[in-house]
Amino acid sequence: MAQHDYINKTPKKGQKKKQPAAQKPFPTILAVFALLLIGGFAYGLWYIKQHADPVKVQQAQQPTKIEAPVEEKKALPRPPPFIKDMEQATVDAEVKEIKSKGPFQMQCGSFRTYEQAEKRKARIAFAGLLSEIRRTEGKNGVWYRVRLGPYEKKRTAESDKNRLKRIKIVDCGIWGWT
Repeated sequence: MAQHDYINKTPKKGQKKKQPAAQKPFPTILAVFALLLIGGFAYGLWYIKQHADPVKVQQAQQPTKIEAPVEEKKALPRPPPFIKDMEQATVDAEVKEIKSKGPFQMQCGSFRTYEQAEKRKARIAFAGLLSEIRRTEGKNGVWYRVRLGPYEKKRTAESDKNRLKRIKIVDCGIWGWT
């Protein structure tokens, strides 16, 4: 079915303009009813004012003083006897010294070319950390390792590792310093 374009359609010649709708007559019944309601309300107010008890009107005009209720203080219960014993008690605790497992290092990549290692070192520098590139020779050839550290505590190494994760460097490992 073809779509019709009603927006650009011109009216046919000879069509008459629509005449405005006829106005509805004034609702006299509703107006009379509204006036009766208003008149009845006004008469009710006048009737109440004329037939009110003068004694009650005087009482309503004079505010009454409201006294605050007196609160009785309740006696506190006596404390249990073990409270005095606790004040004099001492606690002996043995504190163990945690031995550090030594300095730690973090390696964030091992690359075949020095340029790749330099790029990783630059990204780490943008995170605010210092790193170094170490050249190692092994069975597989020459490798360039990007390392950070030494760290006295593993917790500080983990903190730096999380900083690097925030800038999308996720291949870092933490080992003992060798």
